[in-house]
Amino acid sequence: MPEALIDRFGRVHNNLRISVTDRCNIRCFYCMPAGDVQFMNRKELLTFEEIERFVRVVVPMGVNKIRLTGGEPLVRRDLHVLVRKLAAIPGVQDIGITTNGILFSEQAQDLFDAGLQRINISLDALDPVKFQEITRREGYEKVVASIHAAKRVGFNPVKVNAVSIRGMTEDQIIPFGHFARETGVEIRFIEFMPLDADNAWERDKVLFASEIIERLSKEIMPLVPIGQRDVHAPATDFEFADGVGRIGFIASVSQPFCMDCNRFRITADGKIRNCLFSLEETDLKGLLRNGGTDAQIEQAVRASIAAKNEGHEINTAKFIQPDRPMFSIGG
Repeated sequence: MPEALIDRFGRVHNNLRISVTDRCNIRCFYCMPAGDVQFMNRKELLTFEEIERFVRVVVPMGVNKIRLTGGEPLVRRDLHVLVRKLAAIPGVQDIGITTNGILFSEQAQDLFDAGLQRINISLDALDPVKFQEITRREGYEKVVASIHAAKRVGFNPVKVNAVSIRGMTEDQIIPFGHFARETGVEIRFIEFMPLDADNAWERDKVLFASEIIERLSKEIMPLVPIGQRDVHAPATDFEFADGVGRIGFIASVSQPFCMDCNRFRITADGKIRNCLFSLEETDLKGLLRNGGTDAQIEQAVRASIAAKNEGHEINTAKFIQPDRPMFSIGG
């Protein structure tokens, strides 16, 4: 049995995020530029068969959780075919997806039937005007329809990711709190991170989790931490004091969780990244397409994990924003 994927800080890596495309059908300002975007040539993207092979190599090293990302993963045709391939691999216990929801409602049943288990839908505002301001595209109604479709076909829980941005989304906090209570979906507020294509991120624009907790507790009712937290989960979960409505917080900036990180990722063009904010990548596609053996792939993964830094250093003067914005890395 191969050894687990452990870095020099003792962190065990069992959680793989796979970007299947850098293309997206909206243009959120914190992720993509508004104008011309140079997407990868489709020939540069890993095929489903290449992704399946890679997963078969890393599962014996302890990888058992997979999340499909983009860009927008559902613009990749027949994604349910990939889900079915991955779900059939012995040892894969959990397959999730992060989607903007524009295309999800029409694919929900196929994805669920193929073996998709977890769904996170990105929605930063419960208002069509604010939605369009953030995404620079229409589609609010389709996203809301996808949230309801996810519940209808049987996904449980359904999580909604909302990026929190000072000066823009404060007025969405209370509506999201009520939305959680009324629908049963889990709202997850994510602090604005420096991965925007325009390099316009400033710490002053981060709306901190502590502020959101205070506001929800004051204007709806107190939020109470939920039980024992999974230390490897990026979110800290709360529920309202009456037990109705669950809210999570991913406080990447104000409360970094780097020392509990168990994740690494593959970009759509086949690069291994040991951290979302990594400045270095390992070429996987070259190995897959040029006769690399499974042993060589395993060695490349182990070398990448071994080189992982202690943390992202967002809160230090040493922080350097990656050249790739979020849509190109994979969320």
